[in-house]
Amino acid sequence: MIGEPVLRLRAETPRAWVEAVLADFDAFLQDHAANERKVVHSALTLAAQYPEHEALVEVSIEIAREELEHFAQVHALLKARGRGLGADGPDPYVGGMRRLERKGTADQLLDRLLIFSVVEARGCERFLLVAEALQDPELAALYQELARSEARHRAVYLRLCRELFGDARTTVRLEELLEAEGELVRGLPVRAALH
Repeated sequence: MIGEPVLRLRAETPRAWVEAVLADFDAFLQDHAANERKVVHSALTLAAQYPEHEALVEVSIEIAREELEHFAQVHALLKARGRGLGADGPDPYVGGMRRLERKGTADQLLDRLLIFSVVEARGCERFLLVAEALQDPELAALYQELARSEARHRAVYLRLCRELFGDARTTVRLEELLEAEGELVRGLPVRAALH
């Protein structure tokens, strides 16, 4: 599509992150489960807050269903490893991204959809890194599928932005958010967590 915004992350996840995940995979799984649960909540909240946008409501419901299935898959992995869900704490990455949202303005929905798209892109990148590093072929296949899902969600949110706000407005704000996200990622602590 002419004018379609391109979402290229501005900072690569460091190899040290992959090493931290492999060193404490149970902690990573617990954090991953917490993130899947939060995404379900965020998608349903988006649908409830913008009922006038039927396409957005339908997409939000579908994403919530898919992410709930991912939550169930990660929960099953934790159970099989003799672990529970664990404590759910704040996510410095998501918190930093949400602070970029222009709340209370006509741009809030644009920002929220673009932030969701960028977060999904980061999840895709990181799930692929995990899949490549895992020795267990079944786990690696699961994380490859999760990465594909994140890529689909990233594209869906971008498509909604284009439909609701147009290509030019979407592209300009996406560039700003990608630059800010890159700075945020470069400053994150390395830990066995999705972000």
